[in-house]
Amino acid sequence: MTFVHATVLRDEAVAALRPAAGEVHVDCTLGGGGHAEALLERADCRVIGLDRDSNAIAASTARLARFGDRFTAVRAKFSDLGKVLDDLGITLVDGILADLGVSSPQIDTAARGFSFRNSGPIDMRMDPDAPLSAAHLVNEAAEEDLANAIWRYGEERRSRAVARAIVEGRPWSDTTALAEVIAKVVGKREAHRIHPATRTFQGLRIATNDELGELDALLAQAPDRLVPGGRLAIITFHSLEDRAVKQALQRLSGRGDTERDAYGDPVVPARMTPPSSVTPPEDDPNPRARSARLRTATRLPCPTP
Repeated sequence: MTFVHATVLRDEAVAALRPAAGEVHVDCTLGGGGHAEALLERADCRVIGLDRDSNAIAASTARLARFGDRFTAVRAKFSDLGKVLDDLGITLVDGILADLGVSSPQIDTAARGFSFRNSGPIDMRMDPDAPLSAAHLVNEAAEEDLANAIWRYGEERRSRAVARAIVEGRPWSDTTALAEVIAKVVGKREAHRIHPATRTFQGLRIATNDELGELDALLAQAPDRLVPGGRLAIITFHSLEDRAVKQALQRLSGRGDTERDAYGDPVVPARMTPPSSVTPPEDDPNPRARSARLRTATRLPCPTP
């Protein structure tokens, strides 16, 4: 599969990570290697790239071969960040980046089943070798569980009606056929903004890949794998993941919903600076970048015992 993808917030991410000679950075969502390439070009640093998609690993390895041993690709989920670093004998790194968007090759390749724009199998697996695809969810899950996934991860208000229609129409094997039935249930009230099946497909994709669970695992590990002064940069594309990132970084900075003592001070000392954020310019030519938001924070010095 040809892996052509427009890197979102490329310059902004590099500016936030500020790579320098001798540093080690981790690109947790390697994709076609766009962000990793930008980091390697900016400074004489090392980049460890993670991705669970074998196609992405192959494409980025070929693209970044010119950097030699400054680049290392590892096929792994980003929830395995700690294990990957341990296996490489690396304790702490200077920067960690994650771009949570689905790559263009995954969306545009009908055989991957992410999109309803082209007929294809109902797959949606970011790891093509994962045991369960979205087809298992739409054909095997209980109606209530299906409705809950569509509501929780897709924020589709008609989730129960959609789940009922999916169960009644089983078995399903084609993305466009599934989208047509969903559209009939949801109606055309939002057709001027998004396709009526968009939220349901998002919910199915997130559930299939446990995307929010993966994100929570990354947010739990990343701060402790950064050197003091190390930078964390995460690019989100929808409200669910952006809310999780924002709230986690606020807690890590001693703000937001964190446990406090009788004086109102955080019980756990802040480990990160308050987060900042940036979005693409309004005239960004990449339509898939319009909903992106980059949130960044810096690891504070470790508190004195």
